[in-house]
Amino acid sequence: MTAPDVPPRIAVEETAIDTLARTLWGEARGDTVRGKEAIACVVLNRVRATRARFGSDWWGGTVVEACLVADQFACWRCSPAIRKRLMQVRSTDPVFAICRRIAARAVRGALVDPTRGATHYHWLGESPAWAVRRAPSVVIGRRRYYNLLDPRSRIGAGAREG
Repeated sequence: MTAPDVPPRIAVEETAIDTLARTLWGEARGDTVRGKEAIACVVLNRVRATRARFGSDWWGGTVVEACLVADQFACWRCSPAIRKRLMQVRSTDPVFAICRRIAARAVRGALVDPTRGATHYHWLGESPAWAVRRAPSVVIGRRRYYNLLDPRSRIGAGAREG
């Protein structure tokens, strides 16, 4: 089957898998598999929230849009040299191969969400303004994950530390 013969649904799925895999590689190449899965779930949670609550212009109504939307994932907003490296990573890179497997499971709906619906995360030791007075839904590896759409995430509203 040549590229022009690829059914559109498969082409869209493959683009989503590739973009998500590159996002995982860029954001979490040094993390455990569980850490990479958590970031994949943040992307999917944003897509679901956008479709359900905001319309397609918020975080993006597709996996590709959610990964590439401005100022959300550091790996896509870095310097041109870093972004070029992100785009040049190949399937022969063992970490990228893992990221592709995780991305494929995520895009196909076969990934269990360890983040409890998180839409945001930050490194341990950081204190971004959006996380003030919020309780993380879970801590996985070196990151705290938050579901900012859950009113219980506000400290004092019955949130749980994970």
